[in-house]
Amino acid sequence: MALTLDEAVEQLGHRLSPKRRSAATQLRRLADPAAGPPLLKALEREVRDSRTWETQYQMVMALGMCGHRPALGLLRDLARRPFEATMVYTALGDAIVRLSAPETTADSLRWCLDSGTPMLADGALRAVAMQRLCLDTATIDHVLDFLEPLDPHDGLRFWAAAAAAGWPRPQVTRFLHECAAGPRSDVAGAAASSLQGKYQTYSPL
Repeated sequence: MALTLDEAVEQLGHRLSPKRRSAATQLRRLADPAAGPPLLKALEREVRDSRTWETQYQMVMALGMCGHRPALGLLRDLARRPFEATMVYTALGDAIVRLSAPETTADSLRWCLDSGTPMLADGALRAVAMQRLCLDTATIDHVLDFLEPLDPHDGLRFWAAAAAAGWPRPQVTRFLHECAAGPRSDVAGAAASSLQGKYQTYSPL
């Protein structure tokens, strides 16, 4: 039986990391703003132990889904720290974009892209795709400039190709045709759908 909101919040303090991770995963599913404050406190404790990166990942993702904007300061600070488990950066990029106010989303995306941390950029682009955000033309150009020098096999193209269904720019069409003809089947499939103006449904970890 799935945990209730109160049960999941209480379980964030469990002595076992898998239990805390399960609680964070459930709170991510529930996406209830009420879970934001206890999740933030739990993450502050959790990041002290590098071994529990999977739990940290789920806590960060839950904060993003709960819409807890007070977490942004900590998330940006964590994004500058070294993590051996780079998947944590993916969650951080995703949550930073999700938690940004609409008028600052483009700036947050650029901040992640320009960070020099590929997985942070990947997470930010994932959030754009999952939320089907329509970016302004300058930000679209920034994304394409970021991706242009990458190797065709680079997976960072995937989420941009998936998001681009709603980006009406000639440069975007060229980018999508390149992706559709590229060597990665996942990127090619996302690009083919976007060329038809269709969003696919994805279920990130």
